[in-house]
Amino acid sequence: MTKEEIIERARKAKLSYGSDLHVLRSVITFAKLVAEKEREECAELCDYVYNNIVADDHIKNMAFKIRARGQE
Repeated sequence: MTKEEIIERARKAKLSYGSDLHVLRSVITFAKLVAEKEREECAELCDYVYNNIVADDHIKNMAFKIRARGQE
């Protein structure tokens, strides 16, 4: 998520940070950590499917691409 997307979602959630940059930075850090955790859980599901259900390289590649999104 971009900083702008995080701020927009914070506004939609009626999260108040006013002009306090410290609070805004905390909100952005929190949102990035949540997104990172969600990406890793999705990638782990792909890993599980690849290792236990069907060893399809497309599935392995999906896990790689999901993890790479956090490196952008």
